[in-house]
Order: sequence, then C-alpha cells, then structure tokens
Amino acid sequence: MIEELNPSIAINLESKANQCISRFQSLLEKLREQDLPAHVVTYINERIRALNAMDESEKVFRNKVKRVQAQILSRLEKTVKLVAKNHYQNMWMALGVGAFGLPLGVAFGAALGNMGLLGIGLPIGIAIGLAIGAAMDKKAAEEGRQLDF
Repeated sequence: MIEELNPSIAINLESKANQCISRFQSLLEKLREQDLPAHVVTYINERIRALNAMDESEKVFRNKVKRVQAQILSRLEKTVKLVAKNHYQNMWMALGVGAFGLPLGVAFGAALGNMGLLGIGLPIGIAIGLAIGAAMDKKAAEEGRQLDF
C-alpha cells in the first residue's frame, strides 16, 4: 500500500508548495487505484518517507516534491509502462521539432537558396510530433496504461 504524504514542515495554504503537494497527492491517489508490483510500491514509499522526513524551507520542499514526482512518473513509465495524460504528446512535440522540423527547414532553405526559411520547418515538426504523440496517447489509453493525471 502506498503511504500518505505528511510533510513535517508547516505549509502556507496559499503557497506554491501547497499546490505542488496537492498535485503530488492527486498522483498518489491515482496510483493507489492501480495494481502496481511490490518493487514499485516500495520505491514510491521510500521517496514519500524521504519527503516526510524533510525539514527544509517551503521552496526547497516544493522543488523536492516536483523532483520526486518526476522520478516516480519516470520509474512508472520504464517498469510498468504507465504514463500520465498527454505524456507522449508532450514528448513527441519536442522530438518532432528536432527530428522532423529542423531537417525540413534546412531542406527548404537549401532548395530555395535562402537559409532564412529554416524556421518554416519548425511548426511542421511540431505538428508531426503532436500527431504522433496523440496517437501514442490514444493507444496507451485504450490499453489502460494511462493515468488520469
């Protein structure tokens, strides 16, 4: 069973740290609904215990919560193939720019003899990346591998 996050520091209810904690607790609630392997639950609980033991400022705590959340999501993706909503779309948007957009922009620029047209390929790459990512997100949702987070 995944443990609760009970920070040992006082958090202002209107602070950014409280928003981060709420988002992290939302992730934990979604994970409790999943049937996760024991080694993944142990990994998550270790991270939660470390957060609960922290005695730092709100800013340091907020940054640590964000880092732990990213680590947990990364571990879930690698081990049990669980991803957050729009994960692939966000990932492929950046990859689309580098893998498709820049080469297309260079091709346009070289073909027309004006390297100022290099930027034309960037929105094309973003569109291609978004399309690929949306298709992968749809597939993950159909297979039940997507967290509503």
